Amino acid sequence: MALHPRAGKPATQDDLVNIPKLMSHYYRRVPDQNNPAQKVTFGTSGHRGCAFDASFNEQHILAITQAVVDYRKQQGIGGALVLGMDTHALSQAAYITAIEVLVANGVEVIAQLDDAFTPTPVVSQYLVAANRNKAKGDPMMIDGLIITPSHNPPKDGGIKYNPPHGGPAEAEITAWIEQRANDYLAAQLEGIRRVNIEIALTTGRVKYTDLYLPYIAALDQVVDMQAIREANIRIGVDPLGGSGIYYWQRIAAHYGLDITVVNNTVDPAFAFMPLDKDGKIRMDCSSPYAMAGLLTRQQEFDLCLGNDPDYDRHGIVCPERGQGGGGLMNPNHYLAVAIDYLLTHRPQWQESLAVGKTLVSSAMIDRICQHRARQLLEVPVGFKWFVDGLANQTIAFGGEESAGAAFLQRDGQTWCTDKDGFILGLLAAEILAVTGMTPGEYYQQLTAQFGTSYYGRIDSPISAKKKAKFAALSAESLGADLLAGDKVTAVLTKAPGNGAAIGGIKVCTDNGWFAARPSGTEALFKLYAESFVSEQHLKQIFADARILIDTALKAL
Repeated sequence: MALHPRAGKPATQDDLVNIPKLMSHYYRRVPDQNNPAQKVTFGTSGHRGCAFDASFNEQHILAITQAVVDYRKQQGIGGALVLGMDTHALSQAAYITAIEVLVANGVEVIAQLDDAFTPTPVVSQYLVAANRNKAKGDPMMIDGLIITPSHNPPKDGGIKYNPPHGGPAEAEITAWIEQRANDYLAAQLEGIRRVNIEIALTTGRVKYTDLYLPYIAALDQVVDMQAIREANIRIGVDPLGGSGIYYWQRIAAHYGLDITVVNNTVDPAFAFMPLDKDGKIRMDCSSPYAMAGLLTRQQEFDLCLGNDPDYDRHGIVCPERGQGGGGLMNPNHYLAVAIDYLLTHRPQWQESLAVGKTLVSSAMIDRICQHRARQLLEVPVGFKWFVDGLANQTIAFGGEESAGAAFLQRDGQTWCTDKDGFILGLLAAEILAVTGMTPGEYYQQLTAQFGTSYYGRIDSPISAKKKAKFAALSAESLGADLLAGDKVTAVLTKAPGNGAAIGGIKVCTDNGWFAARPSGTEALFKLYAESFVSEQHLKQIFADARILIDTALKAL
């Protein structure tokens, strides 16, 4: 995809979504059940869509929320439900719609005081803490709904369900909810219970709760906040207008930290955002274009942090200190740093704990785990694959190449079971405080020890017919013996860590690899590759991969 000429530049009025029009479409447009694009569809992170396209409208939220209520009844979940939301324009409207359905069905709702924003990790950590000492099957288990489309553009909306384990719902759960919700839409909402919000708020079933304090007060259980304070680390934060914006000053006050929020704007149009690589407004904290504003401030602080709107992703910006390692860190690089640091600075963690990574994350992690004699758990794309391991304390760390991760408390107990952008950012400050190196400098040390990684991803258009053939790819159909001149050592259609289908294929050599998988929501296929030889070698891997994939799909 060609770089947009205004990537990294300020948005103009022409780039902004018409919020009143968007809200009108949320309430007035009716999804067409004969149009697959307008049905409820749960991807790896819930249902997402846009009111303009009739793919995220009030009827979707009514149907999804009632389906979640039905699922809770089927599973005997009788406790409260924690309801969170981010700062996207459609989130507040969907939040009210969800309350109306939940209360009408007799569900007690836990909401942030003043209907304020609630980040994904705060909901997850609250669920884990509340359910920690309850027996399996306890009818008073609590669960959660989070209304967010993550880093998607301002016109989009999203909603995701976290069951009592606190993490993203498993595929079988989302498939059940998806089918049930679509059944309600097909029946023109018959069977959905709803009560007006004004009445709902008089029932006593909406329990407004301080969700800030429990999360913030527990942070020192997972990150060494004392080390950060004693080292006087100066931290600059750009919340990118997201749901964690009011947490940072509370964290600073609670622990005596030097934190400056460099942008305190909350705007549903996100007019303050620089444009991303494709010219769209997208709050992607792993993109140097979306993070252009914070990058101009990197020399003012010891460390700068950014997050996406629901705070399940992290962006780490290091100052240039004359030895390299400055700028926005590649998410793969920071995952490697975080893993190596944690494995050497968490003495209470058992050596039997595994490290989890998705199969499109950097093989630098493989090399670190091998060097540290730690088990590597390689799974398909999706944080849901780490939930059980984090909940059962068999995985110390789970991370995705898309800048989402979580890890155990310092004592080896579960912190949360969803991605947590707060703790990954604060961990970067701990690393600087304890080692004297920024995470960028730490990564340079890793490359000196394990080699330099050259990593890339290319998204390419693909026809629906070819996209459907991806599931049939195999070692035999691919017929790959060599990749960029190196002998192929493995061809994977299932993840080695858990045997789950990867929805595509991965080909490995001793010097590099590529993985190809179709997008779950668009007519695209995603091609990832990594080389430990050179940038030119990476280009050759991409070129060979394209030929192999195209030839195999044509033959199927």
